Amino acid sequence: MSKAPHAELPKSVDPYRLAEHNSTLEGEIPLSALTRFREAVLGVDEGAVCSVKLSFYMDAERRRIASGELEAPVDLECQRCMGAMQTTLVSRFTLGLATSDEQAQQLPKDLEPFLTDDFSADLWSMVEDELLLVLPAFPLHDRNECPAREELEALEPDGSPAQPEEPRKENPFSVLADLKKTKH
Repeated sequence: MSKAPHAELPKSVDPYRLAEHNSTLEGEIPLSALTRFREAVLGVDEGAVCSVKLSFYMDAERRRIASGELEAPVDLECQRCMGAMQTTLVSRFTLGLATSDEQAQQLPKDLEPFLTDDFSADLWSMVEDELLLVLPAFPLHDRNECPAREELEALEPDGSPAQPEEPRKENPFSVLADLKKTKH
C-alpha cells in the first residue's frame, strides 16, 4: 500500500451499490477511534492511523464481495521481556457480504461473512474486527533485538536450549557391591 496520505475512510457505506459498480475505496481510520482495538494493544501513537484499501465487487455467482488490505502501526507487549515493541499489523482479507445468518451460512467456506444492513455497512467496525484478528497471540521481539537477549544468552551460553542437569541417582544395589568387597 502506498504511504501517501489519504482522506478519512467513510464510516458507513452502501456495500451492495459499491459491489454493483465494482468500486474501490482508499482511506485512513484514526486508531484512536477504534476503542476495542486500543484496549487490546499496549498502545498506539498519537495521530496513528490504519491505512485501508477496500474493493467491492460481484463474483461469478453474483455474490457481493469485499476484499481489502490494511496496515496499522501499533505497540504490543513482548511476551519474552514484557517490554513495548513497535510493529505494523498487516492484513489481507476477503469477505462475503450477507444481510442475515442464513445468507452467511450459504457462503462458500473460503469466504468469511460480513453481516450488514440492507443498505449500510460500518466499515470502521469491519476494519477493527480485522485488526483484532491479526493480533499475534504471543508477540515477541526479534531475538537479537529483545532487551531480554542477555538473560536468554546467560541461560543458553552455547546458543542451544539450556538442558537441566540430571540429578545423580544413587544405585540401590551399591550396598550389595560394598558387601561383596568385604570378606567375612
